[in-house]
Amino acid sequence: MDTDDLSKPTYDGIILECGKYNHDLTLQFGILASACKDDDDYLNHAESLIKDWLSNKDFDVLADDIFFGEKVDLDSFKATLRKLIANINEIRKTPMNEREYEQW
Repeated sequence: MDTDDLSKPTYDGIILECGKYNHDLTLQFGILASACKDDDDYLNHAESLIKDWLSNKDFDVLADDIFFGEKVDLDSFKATLRKLIANINEIRKTPMNEREYEQW
């Protein structure tokens, strides 16, 4: 699937939220959509990815890879990831068939 296929809450809560932090983070979550079959699958993959990142003992090296060598504040990056988890939990409160989708 493509990011255009995500529900409006998922797109806003993940893709746009990443964009507020750093375009490179947006790219990571945009690419993730191509491996997913629907909105809920995307949320599951995104949550799994975020939890893997947060639990990585080499978080600083990981961040270096994610941001292509650009230095970022690790505390604000972690805060952004925690915000994404909170957004995912909020999005999941609405069943997939009741989420708003863009009509292209």
